[in-house]
Amino acid sequence: MLAINTALAGRSRLVSLSGRRDAVQAWEVAVLVGCGLLASAGVLLVDLDLRMPGHAILRSVLPMSLGLAAVPRRGAGLMMSVSALVGLLVGGGMGYSAGAGATTSLLATGPLLDLAARQASRGTRLLIAFAAAGLLSNLLAFAVRGLTRLSGGGGGMGGRSAGGWWSIAPVSYAVCGLAAGVVCAIIWFRWSSRSRSAGEWDGGPS
Repeated sequence: MLAINTALAGRSRLVSLSGRRDAVQAWEVAVLVGCGLLASAGVLLVDLDLRMPGHAILRSVLPMSLGLAAVPRRGAGLMMSVSALVGLLVGGGMGYSAGAGATTSLLATGPLLDLAARQASRGTRLLIAFAAAGLLSNLLAFAVRGLTRLSGGGGGMGGRSAGGWWSIAPVSYAVCGLAAGVVCAIIWFRWSSRSRSAGEWDGGPS
């Protein structure tokens, strides 16, 4: 848990800001916790008003992928999801709430990014893995949101009728998930063949 993912570190656009050490540093834990809380705050407080089912993942995957780029360690995504859950609980106590779908994608994104990070040995694989992580996260969110709608727990997105929601949501959730994963991979990671070798991140000089 939280061991260095040397392949991911070699592809991060941010990891050069600080040297890598085997032992987890306090600032790294703070970054991961902060990114998880930022993701939960985005889900609870930010309204993009896109009127597009499934767009909530855009508010959570960006800070979580940022945390993974800044702290490329195994299990970093899970830690961010745990801190995001704490953020949701604190926000709930203050009267804020997130929809079932948004909550699902928020909590699922971190562990799925951990799985995607295992494909960092090749940039194209990392790009595809991030896209798959975003897609799967949003498909889970769609399933949960669909179940709540079928059980009568909530209306349509932005006043959209039940028939209208079901006609657009499957495609919208998939597109938003794929787009979120691809965009974050491109922003925070090098996915071309140019990357640092793994040996440079084993506590040695950069």
